[in-house]
Amino acid sequence: MSIQANQIVSIEYEVKDGDTVVDSNVGGAPLIFMFGKGQIIQGLENGIVNMPVGEKGDILVQPADAYGEINEEATQEVPKDQFAGIDLAIGMTLYGQGEDGATTQVIVKEIAEETVLIDFNHPLAGKALMFTVTVNSVRDASAEEAASGVPAENKPAEGESCGTGCGCH
Repeated sequence: MSIQANQIVSIEYEVKDGDTVVDSNVGGAPLIFMFGKGQIIQGLENGIVNMPVGEKGDILVQPADAYGEINEEATQEVPKDQFAGIDLAIGMTLYGQGEDGATTQVIVKEIAEETVLIDFNHPLAGKALMFTVTVNSVRDASAEEAASGVPAENKPAEGESCGTGCGCH
């Protein structure tokens, strides 16, 4: 039976770019998400849809269904003085706030005397990723989970903040 939209899914995974492990939760807390809500990359969601609980499998996700292709125009030259106090290095990942208020990740591509070239592409853009996934559990969402889109396991405990600075606690 396939996993359905709005079900709560728990997985253990390891993801590789070639022979390099770029992320893993093996031996740690499972990734718990609501299926069909875009909470994980589309290619991984498509790959697990028919996996039964307890099954382990390899899923190759192409860039278009992962972090997209590299957009050569997704760079910006920024005055170097905007990075005062930061020991800049090529390849360094920086985090800032985008125009929409969301956290934005950029990579330092070039450092000139007066400017810094930053790249807004995700570090895994343009890469085919190999996921080794085990489906731990699948269950129907509660009415509250279906309404909020947040699995109960992912909600902060009473009195805790969600860590986003949104003021929820």
